[in-house]
Amino acid sequence: MFLIELYKSLQGESSFSGLPCVFIRLAGCNLRCSWCDSEYTFTGGRKAALQEVLAQVRQLSPNGGLVEITGGEPMLQAREVVPLMQSLVDLHYTVLIETSGERFLADVPSSVHKIVDVKCPDSGEGNSFRLENLDALTRLDEIKFVISSRRDYEFARDFTRAHSLDNRVGSVIFSPAFRKDAGLKQPSNGDSTAYHLPSSSDPRTAAHCLLDPQLLAEWILADSLPVRLGFQIHKFIWNPATKGV
Repeated sequence: MFLIELYKSLQGESSFSGLPCVFIRLAGCNLRCSWCDSEYTFTGGRKAALQEVLAQVRQLSPNGGLVEITGGEPMLQAREVVPLMQSLVDLHYTVLIETSGERFLADVPSSVHKIVDVKCPDSGEGNSFRLENLDALTRLDEIKFVISSRRDYEFARDFTRAHSLDNRVGSVIFSPAFRKDAGLKQPSNGDSTAYHLPSSSDPRTAAHCLLDPQLLAEWILADSLPVRLGFQIHKFIWNPATKGV
């Protein structure tokens, strides 16, 4: 498989938010979401064998615990990722996979928690989710909508209702999109690949969300939606541009 990074941090999203977690971030994505915060995964990565990845996970978390496979889009490497997930399950890890649902999900081991990011219209990838993947979801799984406008909210609300998501999965999460340039400042030397924390402002605030979380909360309450308001808490702990957290 092609690996971007493997590290231990706190889980920043989902119903597992706040828990220690080992992240296996894989290379490659076939979508180009407007607010994407991991464009560095689109290409590159290094080739890593299954046993090498498992050894690194065991070193970081020797007594089991939470492991998330993410990207990019990890299911682009399904041939390697499905055995990886099963091996982690066999080693008694709690395994999560974050995916857009644009790839076939029926082969994901049944004990793996699927966190499916259904793309809203303003992402630019609004029609990418495969509806047949709804049949592969269980109460172990979660559906997330990253929302940046009222149009996105109405799409997520209507999708949730039309497919009775609250009866199909364990959690439905509405999360305000974060500015993908939050925490990024181009240096005066013009090097567009090097960034640092701006000295004049702290990007770790809700002011850097593309949609005011208060508005999103008010819409959820007004429509009595059975959903969870979610935040990317790692972006409030560390500089949002920081990798490996």
